[in-house]
Amino acid sequence: MTHQPPVSEAVDGDETIELLQDLVRIPSPYFEEADAVEFVYDWLDGHDLDPVYHEVSEPDITGYEGRNVLARVEGDDPDAPTVVLNAHVDTVKLVDAWEEDPCSGRIEDGRLYGQGACDMKGGLAAAMVATKELAARDDLAGDVLFACVVDEEGPYGLGTDRLVRDGYTDDCDAAVVTEPGPILAQEDVTNPALLLGARGRFLYDIDVTGRAAHGSQPWKGTNAVVDAGKVASALADLDVDSHPKLGDGSVCPLRIEGGSQTLSVPESANLMVDRHVVPGETEDVVREQAEAAIDALDLDSRVDVGFREAPSDDIRYGPYVTDEDHPLVTALADAVDGVAGRPPDYGYFASVGDFNYLGDRAGLPTVIVGPDGENIHSAGEFVYTDDVVETARVVADGLHQYLGE
Repeated sequence: MTHQPPVSEAVDGDETIELLQDLVRIPSPYFEEADAVEFVYDWLDGHDLDPVYHEVSEPDITGYEGRNVLARVEGDDPDAPTVVLNAHVDTVKLVDAWEEDPCSGRIEDGRLYGQGACDMKGGLAAAMVATKELAARDDLAGDVLFACVVDEEGPYGLGTDRLVRDGYTDDCDAAVVTEPGPILAQEDVTNPALLLGARGRFLYDIDVTGRAAHGSQPWKGTNAVVDAGKVASALADLDVDSHPKLGDGSVCPLRIEGGSQTLSVPESANLMVDRHVVPGETEDVVREQAEAAIDALDLDSRVDVGFREAPSDDIRYGPYVTDEDHPLVTALADAVDGVAGRPPDYGYFASVGDFNYLGDRAGLPTVIVGPDGENIHSAGEFVYTDDVVETARVVADGLHQYLGE
């Protein structure tokens, strides 16, 4: 076998950004990704990557029917590792405040604008190009499972959930997710950066039941809305755990609903509270902590602590940490050094995403490496074009080193 140059040298910057523009110009809010999914399939098929559709169905709560797109690059050693390279095609719902077409793909001063340009069509384009260039090599021992998934931005991450649930990750040894890293890191990091873990998340769904009375005589009832406010304040002040890598957990009341305009003391209210957690803060732990804080209030209302309804009990965003010494991490670090001429910054993700399903539920050492930008989930979202190309090159070289012969 003749010596071949680094895979990164085959990554064409113009091709990568043109692909990204094509992706951004296809609106794909979560649950409405069909056109973008078909585009990804056709692009992969046009580069002889033999893609397949993977059905995603959730009939009970959302009624969602969609499809992931998968493509496998096969190495020649069945005992070598397999990496799942994961990127989501959906965006948040299009934001009304845009002063231009939210799917323009306009490029100015090294920035490409559009809803989802940074989160995460930039990372998707990088992953697609890296997969194409890895498939062109004849010196891979291990496999790459490229997974373009749907519904990451939706309520349950149904695309990657189905990937795990249907066993596609069972034969994988590690994962790379090309989410935007620095903008959502716990620390101040600069690309190219490797994010090696993330906090987890629970959503408290709390029912408060008081007693109705005429609104002109509130002392005759028990106001569930007032007590819900007291519960929200108590939970916001909860003592949370800390982790040396992931930092502190957090609690944030998100919503209180209850009462009406009729002249009645509200007899019921519902409270939704976000709880970001670190390892050790399990479902039982966070439930017990909430119940203890509420009991200490000695309210007249009855308070029932539960969690957001989900399609299955095992759909959860658990925290995880990947070891800096894992061979995938060291391979990606070497790739960063080769592509950017310096070692990577290391960090940890502040919130949750598909990487939690891979790092916690699937138990895979998982690394987030992706392009940076600004204004994600809002008007004026953009991604740095140089970061997109650099991500493609780092992923290509890193996976080649990890999976190469």
